[in-house]
Amino acid sequence: MVLAIWLYLLTARGGFWQARQREEGGSAGNPPGSRHWPAVSAVIPARDEAECIGETVASLLRQDYPGAFDVIVVDDQSRDGTAQIAQKAAGTIGADNRMAVLSGRSLPGGWTGKLWAQHQGVEFANAKREPPDLILFTDADIVYAPDMLTSLVGRAQAGGYVLTSLMVKLRCESFAERLFIPAFVFFFQMLYPFAWANNPRKSTAAAAGGCMLVRREVLNDAGGMAAIRNALIDDCALAKILKAHGPIWIGLTDRVRSIRAYPSIEDIRRMVSRTAYAQLRYSPLLLAGTVLGLALTYLAPVALALFASGLPQFLGLFTWLLIAFAFKPTLRFYSLSRLWGLALPAIAAIYMAFTLDSAYQHARGRGGMWKGRAQANVSDANVSELP
Repeated sequence: MVLAIWLYLLTARGGFWQARQREEGGSAGNPPGSRHWPAVSAVIPARDEAECIGETVASLLRQDYPGAFDVIVVDDQSRDGTAQIAQKAAGTIGADNRMAVLSGRSLPGGWTGKLWAQHQGVEFANAKREPPDLILFTDADIVYAPDMLTSLVGRAQAGGYVLTSLMVKLRCESFAERLFIPAFVFFFQMLYPFAWANNPRKSTAAAAGGCMLVRREVLNDAGGMAAIRNALIDDCALAKILKAHGPIWIGLTDRVRSIRAYPSIEDIRRMVSRTAYAQLRYSPLLLAGTVLGLALTYLAPVALALFASGLPQFLGLFTWLLIAFAFKPTLRFYSLSRLWGLALPAIAAIYMAFTLDSAYQHARGRGGMWKGRAQANVSDANVSELP
């Protein structure tokens, strides 16, 4: 059974493990069929992002994009001077006139904090005398190579994509990051094979929230951010509603990177626990199925290899090696030794524990915890604010 599972994953799930859907880099040139570059506004939701926001804003305002481009920072009631640091970063490079900092309004019931901030940014963009053609949703910890916007818009125009997203290269320096970040990317691609997401004939839809270029009019036609206002997995929720309106594309890149640090295992636990149970639609049945599935897929091969004998032991060992083989392209992308592949079953076991913790935190009323807000399973009640 465990061998059959991995033969299916390697041969019939969109080749996710090969990590071939990538942004290749280089200038895309003038968008085909267009005499001008479309106007773009970047929307950055920011809550207590003083540590990262300056570098993010600077990297965006230094883009060599030939068309009109501006940045909208939505300061979501930060307590650490986020807005002032963003303004200082823009002023330092003489680009104050291309950035607006909005003071975020109080969070209403039924919304998650990030989506409410993004909604306000889109409102601001829609109200301009000349609204932008495209909106770049990006996070406050994302840093761009100088030609990335040009490349991203060129790809969107050439493919006619309503959503063009990049899985940014996450920071992978501490032991905790090396242990968990490549596996996180591997698991994400397993859940949402990029080749399937990029195929208009497939229902799979995926995006990575750190970098999403969206056609503004299509977003408005789809209901705007209000259509997904209570989603914790907001990027994939947005991809789903937009794919109903046109083709989408997602790929890996090493020219857009996150500078957010996860120095300890506890930091990773909080990151995973925030959304894992939401991914399972808060269903105890799906949680039980996920635990069983992880045990069969990752733990059973190791158990057979170590404790069985004869043919079962051989098949367990062979499957364990297949797991390490499948993980190799992702490890190469992060410049890590292939020996980490042998640890993937143990890493999966820890992720399983994080998922159980996510369900526990939800039961305690602390699900979706982010910057002092518990946001899981919001409906019409006010999202709780915690000290």
